[in-house]
Amino acid sequence: MRINHNITALNTYNKLTANQATTAKSLEKLSSGLKINRAGDNAAGLAISEKMRGQIRGLDQATSNANDSISLIKTAEGGLNETHSILQRMRELAVQSSNDTNTTNDRAEIQKEIDQLSTEVTRIGNQTEFNTKKLLNGGAGLTTNIDRQSVAGVATAWFSITGGSADTEVENNLVISGATKAESANVNVTVGPTTADLKRTVNINGSDVSFTSTGTDSGTASAAATAINASETGVTARASGDVLLMSTKEVGGSSSLKVISDLAASGTTVSGNDTGANATITSASLGTSYVATGNSITITGGDQKGLELKLNGSVMSTTAASNSGQFDVIGNGSMTMHIGANEGQTMGVSISDMRSEALGVSALDLTTQTGAEAAITTIDTAISTVSSERAKLGAYQNRLEHTINNLGTSSENTSSAESRIRDVDMAKEMMEFTKNNILSQAAQSMLAQANQQPQGVLQLLQ
Repeated sequence: MRINHNITALNTYNKLTANQATTAKSLEKLSSGLKINRAGDNAAGLAISEKMRGQIRGLDQATSNANDSISLIKTAEGGLNETHSILQRMRELAVQSSNDTNTTNDRAEIQKEIDQLSTEVTRIGNQTEFNTKKLLNGGAGLTTNIDRQSVAGVATAWFSITGGSADTEVENNLVISGATKAESANVNVTVGPTTADLKRTVNINGSDVSFTSTGTDSGTASAAATAINASETGVTARASGDVLLMSTKEVGGSSSLKVISDLAASGTTVSGNDTGANATITSASLGTSYVATGNSITITGGDQKGLELKLNGSVMSTTAASNSGQFDVIGNGSMTMHIGANEGQTMGVSISDMRSEALGVSALDLTTQTGAEAAITTIDTAISTVSSERAKLGAYQNRLEHTINNLGTSSENTSSAESRIRDVDMAKEMMEFTKNNILSQAAQSMLAQANQQPQGVLQLLQ
């Protein structure tokens, strides 16, 4: 018999501690309803269920996206419904005007209503929108972004269309003007036919600035300027198409080069013809003209900061850190609807331009019998176009409704699988809790008995 170590009591205590820990876990599961409350409960199950949770939430959001898409389509279709009604009225008026029982004044009054109806079709196309996105103007809510960068006095602009896919058309020129120094600017342009090659060279502080205009009978020409203020490096501005236009004159015509040595100056002009020797300007003063009979001009004095070069009246500025441009979206924009839980699960929705000009009813002439007859065919075509567009929108809507049903089924099945992994079986866990609770009470009772065993040693000591 030993009194320093009560092994029986220690063993009973360990069992009691284990039972209490198991009982505590059962209480946690019963109170939360989850059998995985921390990674230690089931590491693999936690990882799998978390992925399922992400999928479930993605499916639910995709369902919401699809419902929003249906709302957008219904909005567009509602606008087209009214457009249809207007076109039917326009056709009715065209048929009426085709009858020669109408006088000139009668047809003039009919024309007034036709014009107003055409304007209303355009207004519907311009103002039908969902969440501020224009739906019936063919742009599908596309916007124009200008990414602007300024380096050493040169502004470069990159233009992109966001919100969908569409062709772009440059309407205004990109202007680079008004700063300090620049190294180079390259321009590609298309001009009318020329019959020969022309070349002008300007030396600025020993750095060549070369304009080369070449042309063929096909009508394509290229103008380029390089190494402006060559002490600056890494600065380039590019444009193409109708941006920064350059032009040349016919062979034998005069050409001019305008040099502005400071932003506040009005300029020094040098003019000459196509042939001859070089001319050198050593000290240019504003308002003074120099006649050059050659192809090369050298400027050796003054500050060349802020140069503006003009050839034959066509301007290319290489001195600014500002830019501007305007782009029109042409063609039909496409909206992307995300209708799935994962990347790439999208569908495209395109809505054509439904304004009067696109439908061909913007300039109907019902003031004559012949014009009214032609208008009937034109309006029939417009009605067919709108009908086709509404049918397409109906197909989109039906597809999205099936998509919503499928998303709901997928979410339900995935939720069921996630529940089997993560949710606790309350009946089974209550059974475990009851068992562990009874074992804990029994261990407490036995621990009391084990603590009484060393008392027997006292009988031996009497």
